[in-house]
Amino acid sequence: MKKLEIVMDSLHLSKVLELLEKEGVSGYTLIKDVLGKGERGIMSGDELTDVFKNSYVFTVCDDNLATSIAKKVEPLLKRYGGICVISDVQHIVGIK
Repeated sequence: MKKLEIVMDSLHLSKVLELLEKEGVSGYTLIKDVLGKGERGIMSGDELTDVFKNSYVFTVCDDNLATSIAKKVEPLLKRYGGICVISDVQHIVGIK
C-alpha cells in the first residue's frame, strides 16, 4: 500500500478533493490550517481567510492509484504551490 500526502493552500483544496473523488478514493483524512515553512515562506495560520493557509490531506491506496493521483495533482501543485509525497506503508485494519 501507498500513503499519498498532499499539502497545499486551503483556497484550492477543493480541486484536490474533487480529484480524489473522481479517482475513486474510498476515504481520506483532511487537516486544515497546517503550519510550516516551504517555498512560499512561513505559513503561520493567523490569516483571516484561506488565502495564506495550508491544508493537509492524506489517503492510503494501492500503488497504481497513488501514481495516477500524483500525476493528476501535479499541475495543480505547479499552479498553486504545495507538495505531494508518496511513501510505502503497511495498512492494518482494526476490528469492526
